[in-house]
Amino acid sequence: MTACFTATPGVDVISTTADIPTLGSLVINAFVLHGVEPLLVDTGTVGGSGEFLTALQSVIDPADLRWIWLTHTDFDHIGSLPALLEENPQLRVITSFLGVGIMGLSSTPLPMDRVHLVNPGQTVTVGERRLTAVKPPLYDNPITTGFVDNRTGVFFSSDCFGALLPAVPENAGDLDLDELRMGQVRWATIDSSWVHEVDRSVFGRTLDGIRAINPSMVCSSHLPPAPGAMLDVFLGSLAMVPDAERFVGPDQADLEAMIAGMASIPA
Repeated sequence: MTACFTATPGVDVISTTADIPTLGSLVINAFVLHGVEPLLVDTGTVGGSGEFLTALQSVIDPADLRWIWLTHTDFDHIGSLPALLEENPQLRVITSFLGVGIMGLSSTPLPMDRVHLVNPGQTVTVGERRLTAVKPPLYDNPITTGFVDNRTGVFFSSDCFGALLPAVPENAGDLDLDELRMGQVRWATIDSSWVHEVDRSVFGRTLDGIRAINPSMVCSSHLPPAPGAMLDVFLGSLAMVPDAERFVGPDQADLEAMIAGMASIPA
């Protein structure tokens, strides 16, 4: 089910929750930044495109959008991108050189005259906003680029700070902190398993750089919007991940056991 709500004045959330067996619930967010040149951050899942577009229409006329910030090209971020580009010839996509390259291998390559390339540290002016590109400390795709909006002070962190949760509220501030930490660590071990191999001191300095952003709010693709004051909690969770237990998914024997168990359940 997809829901829409306001994270902070001028920023709406389009949110879908996916239930993952044995692991918990994971929220999948996109965001609409209203203003002189409205911007959409990511475009929902491929499988849920129809529902996403209906939800988007409840918060803005898609014809009024002028920009899409594509944080990366995974299937839970590009679902409605082709439809939006086809229906709105004024839309431009903010992404990286690698983002254009990956989309070029898909069935819907990005038109080069409708792309704005950005690298971490660079700034894009969108109407009355200045958006500063940021590489999050954890990611599952090298394309990943979040940003800080100077108008609201919100840090849009893509997959980083996501959490697998027992239940998903509208505000991360309503979560039990122990459940939040456990959910963030588990998600990070799955989504960014490479972090187990990092130099801990280098990773710590990377987290300190994110701390210096001091955002008013953190909007992750896979966590309810959170007050900026929770950033230290989130960074504390991430600091635990390199030494956390590694995630090992079910293997073929587990799959066969699950199938056998389902077959034994009376219809």
